[in-house]
Amino acid sequence: MTQPLRVGNASGFYGDRFSAVREMLEGGDLDVLTGDYLAELTMLILGRNRLKDPAAGYATTFLRQMEDALGLAAERGTRIVTNAGGLNPRGLADRLRELAARLGLDITIAHVEGDDLLPRAEEFGLADGPYGRPLTANAYLGAWGIAECLRAGADLVVTGRVTDASLVVGPAAAHFGWARDDWDALAGATVAGHVLECGAQATGGNYAFFQEIYNVKAPGFPIAEIAPDGSFVITKHPGTGGAVTVETVTAQLLYEIGGPRYAGPDVTTRFDTIAPEPCGPDRVGIRGVRGEPPPDTVKVCLNHLGGYRNEMTFVLTGLDVEAKAAWARARLEEALAEHPPARTEWTAIGTPAHDPDTQGAATSLLRCAVQDADEAAVGRAFSGAAVEFALAGYPGFTMTTPPGKAVPYGVYRPAYVDAARIAQVAVLPDGTRRPIPPIPPAGGDPRPVPEALPERHPGAAPTVRVPLGRIAGARSGDKGGDANLGVWARTDGQWCWLAHFLTVDRIRELLPETRDHAVTRYVLPNLRALNFVIEGLLQEGVSASTRFDPQGKALGEWLRAREVDLPEDLR
Repeated sequence: MTQPLRVGNASGFYGDRFSAVREMLEGGDLDVLTGDYLAELTMLILGRNRLKDPAAGYATTFLRQMEDALGLAAERGTRIVTNAGGLNPRGLADRLRELAARLGLDITIAHVEGDDLLPRAEEFGLADGPYGRPLTANAYLGAWGIAECLRAGADLVVTGRVTDASLVVGPAAAHFGWARDDWDALAGATVAGHVLECGAQATGGNYAFFQEIYNVKAPGFPIAEIAPDGSFVITKHPGTGGAVTVETVTAQLLYEIGGPRYAGPDVTTRFDTIAPEPCGPDRVGIRGVRGEPPPDTVKVCLNHLGGYRNEMTFVLTGLDVEAKAAWARARLEEALAEHPPARTEWTAIGTPAHDPDTQGAATSLLRCAVQDADEAAVGRAFSGAAVEFALAGYPGFTMTTPPGKAVPYGVYRPAYVDAARIAQVAVLPDGTRRPIPPIPPAGGDPRPVPEALPERHPGAAPTVRVPLGRIAGARSGDKGGDANLGVWARTDGQWCWLAHFLTVDRIRELLPETRDHAVTRYVLPNLRALNFVIEGLLQEGVSASTRFDPQGKALGEWLRAREVDLPEDLR
């Protein structure tokens, strides 16, 4: 077991590129192919599906992909590990067995259970709170159920809610025979899994400096070549689009994280020990990652039905757009004054150009999003009031879409339960149910990681006024109602300046919408990066957020557009 284990990924979310499974199997040799289909929002979608049909609750896309490619995987000897089981891993495993039989394939299939805590919601106190009993309640399981299934000979393993990185850690642990306290090896594989989990985001997708690498081909999906000690190389199949560079990998490493201690159910990974280095064209290596024992608790993803939402976007064209926006806002609020929605958020988008030579250049938008527990308050009342402006509004009145119906939204919230009380079970290909014992309590290290700041840049004069994004990249995202914003410098000199310049106060100055929120800064010197966690910016999570950018995906690009005084020698 001294050769690297080649693990590829073919899905970063439910709805990702359908053809990626076949592309990855045809593109080159793989020992394992993973697929990540579950986000917090996906669990809500699957929960609503399960309300309509108790036999549902899994990602049906994966079943269709396997109909196209399961035979190819068997032919290539590539094992498949996926969390597409969602809320019903047993149901998906059964459908896959039926599919394999219909295709005449000798495929052994196993699955992992134990993440669904909804039947035990009262026992764990998960039914408390303003929304009562949740629609879904799923613990983030770790890698050892997957490893047990693979050790028993499974060709395909289906899970429900596991940590995204577990899809990679489980195969590596099984292949190399790691012990449950091989913290550094487990941490290395966790980092590999974190890089792979969002698919093409590691190969140039959503990359800050996209113009440097984009080509006519869609970015290839990433591959991790994992060594027995947990070190690894990130690459992609030859001839695929995008690129694998230190910076594309760094961007993904900063995605949806918190502090330097990245806590998971199997290991706490020290992100401040990650140091990517180039090791060939489209090859980036990471070694020396340190791991520590995991915490005594396991995170639980809770989704509740929160109420109803609606939105309308008014088109404002030509002169006096501010007055037109004020008129629309005042008239709509007046129309809804008898039963105002519980939450109303207005967002102005864009500014008309001076002396515009196209109608688009003459236009800006005004978006209104509303929420309420009463469907009628944000349905008929809201849409009716808006459409009545059609012949009685401001000049040039129109909307981007016709008035719509209210739609239900979900509220996400995290919870934490005693890890020893989670009953993870590996259901092996022969039907044997093998309980996965919890890791003995270790408690983790509660001490904060001290900031390791570089020497301050001497501040050469003069300075030049430029957008921050000319010298810094960013990647942002959501963790429930919180947003994370990772920022990295491109050179050592720029890092010496950025680490001291971009403080929490500076973030509040550059991004005024963060001023009413708690902001925490973390330093990751080996990545030349800072990570900011902005609490509550996304309200109650993606489905419930009325923000124009409900998942915080563009927060980093807003920051990069802000102008700063940069020492001229760093430009």
